[in-house]
Amino acid sequence: MPTEESVPAPAPAPGALLLCRAEPDLVAAVAPLLGERMPLVGAGEGWSALVPRGGPWREGGEPVDRVATGWAAALAVCAPWPVLALWWDADRAGYTLASGFRRPVGYVWLADGTPAGEDEAMRTFAARIGLDPVLDVQSLDRLTRPDPDAGQGAAAGAGAGAGAGAGAGADARARLRGLLAVLTRAGITLPAGLAPGEDADHLGRAARALPSVRWTEAAGRRPTADESRLAAWMFWVGGPGARVPALAQTAAGLTLTAWGLRRHSGGWTTAGALLIAHGALGTAHGLTKRP
Repeated sequence: MPTEESVPAPAPAPGALLLCRAEPDLVAAVAPLLGERMPLVGAGEGWSALVPRGGPWREGGEPVDRVATGWAAALAVCAPWPVLALWWDADRAGYTLASGFRRPVGYVWLADGTPAGEDEAMRTFAARIGLDPVLDVQSLDRLTRPDPDAGQGAAAGAGAGAGAGAGAGADARARLRGLLAVLTRAGITLPAGLAPGEDADHLGRAARALPSVRWTEAAGRRPTADESRLAAWMFWVGGPGARVPALAQTAAGLTLTAWGLRRHSGGWTTAGALLIAHGALGTAHGLTKRP
């Protein structure tokens, strides 16, 4: 009979978090693009976190990294702030930073913490998110080295009090916690219970228990008047010049869809299709609203 020690541990469930450099009210305005209602909470000064249920990878069989990257890109081209997607599964963990129409940048670690990305990508990430080019980049560089203590080293470099986010060991998920420890300098502070590495159900329960949680709307809702500040970026607000962003979204959607089809990526293809659909609706709305 197999002993208790011989029974393999269950494979870690995949999950993701989307961190947006904007207040929850602004994030709520664009989140319907993703087609999935999600808990939305504050995540530090000027940051918000979306907590996906993960239908595309839990029910559709899509790789979590492709879905999270596609979602981040779709949000980032529709709003004037960057989106950081953190993702993990049984084999790897990593992040993707999407910002406007620039090519997303990211990094990957294997399950045991072995770095599998390019050092230059980490430095580009630091520059885009506004980290210190010396101290913070040094801390991030430790995460790109095959050092058993790299996750803890990055937390130590981030300053006093940040080490709690790194955790013990240096597997892939510990590397993500080390990354978040460095990102406290950029204002990111995840609420209690929203730790990278947990499965989507646990994250959802933790988010719903937070007093400030709100739910994003499904696609097709009517925006509130408070969202008029995004009129120059969001065609469904109907502000002046709405047709130009709508056409830009359509063009971006065509590019993302073509790129996703070439790479057989359902996440990118879905993000592109969403942008095409919303851009087309915005263009049609602009034509019907001519004075």
